Amino acid sequence: MSAFDAIGRRLLFSLDPETAHGLSIATLRCGVPVAAKPQADERLRVGLCGLNFPNPLGMAAGYDKNAEVPDGLLGLGFGFAEVGTVTPLAQPGNPKPRIFRLTEDEAVINRLGFNNEGHDAAEKRLVARKGRPGIVGVNIGANKDSTDRIADYERGVLRFAALASYLTVNISSPNTPGLRNMQAREQLAELLSRVTDARARSGAQPPIFLKIAPDLAEAELEDIAAEVSERDVDGVIVSNTTISRPPLKSAALARETGGLSGKVLFERSTVVLAKMRKLLGPKRAIIGVGGVNSAESALEKIRAGADLVQLYTSMIYAGPALPGRIVSGMSQAVAKQGLKSVSELRGQSLDIWAAKAL
Repeated sequence: MSAFDAIGRRLLFSLDPETAHGLSIATLRCGVPVAAKPQADERLRVGLCGLNFPNPLGMAAGYDKNAEVPDGLLGLGFGFAEVGTVTPLAQPGNPKPRIFRLTEDEAVINRLGFNNEGHDAAEKRLVARKGRPGIVGVNIGANKDSTDRIADYERGVLRFAALASYLTVNISSPNTPGLRNMQAREQLAELLSRVTDARARSGAQPPIFLKIAPDLAEAELEDIAAEVSERDVDGVIVSNTTISRPPLKSAALARETGGLSGKVLFERSTVVLAKMRKLLGPKRAIIGVGGVNSAESALEKIRAGADLVQLYTSMIYAGPALPGRIVSGMSQAVAKQGLKSVSELRGQSLDIWAAKAL
């Protein structure tokens, strides 16, 4: 970590997590140069679902909930940025405090509950950036008090299909009661059928990804893979935060309810990723998320079967220069191995990871 990043971390960690998050968004929105963008490397380009990603590292949903700074994120070196989760109506989320830093574990527990300004605000900002370069995905969700949650996802598709490089259907947050039940096969079949029908009606054809939880059993993964394939969904994002609690150094905070993210999620999320790759086969897209905090961990996600990777929590601890360092490190690793493309690494460790127990 650079001296600049260390000073920035001390400043942000002196504030409560939500205030610090707001300050970081404001800094990016103002265009303050906080990190150097890494040099482009053709070997890191990934062609996927009709999109040309300049590198395989993306910012996961949850950071830029209201589509305020996607271009600022791309300027840090990310190959793509995912905004949201956005719901049809604005909602405040769960009561505060609702974000907890587990500093010794380089982890976070959050129970935010899809706090966001709603479709209207996000649409306005995305319309304003239309025509700019860069891959920006939109993560869509359902309002907590909705009487028809699947209809909320349909609204999200219809609202953002023409504005998003891709859409993510998020049914795996643990912080909206009952939401993860939509991963069950019968509900999932209806959801994916209605979502893909909405895309067909929209007049645009962005790829659709399904974001799943890491807390699924083998049989549940099999059901999800079957429905994704049958409904012709473009890919899966593995994974959201976990409700499990592996051994943690920050024992007092470990009792807080919510989704756990960060370094400790790497093992389980990567096992789920590999198992999902086995189930889906080689053609369906997979984005790996969970515990990515270095070039090596990003590359290992790819070796386990991912096409692309995302991070969020690690940047809280390592600072805004992290994406540039990871991308540069990936370039060096690809060059050292004499590869023409980072995609050549995909699946090299698939059997090892897929054989591990959940």
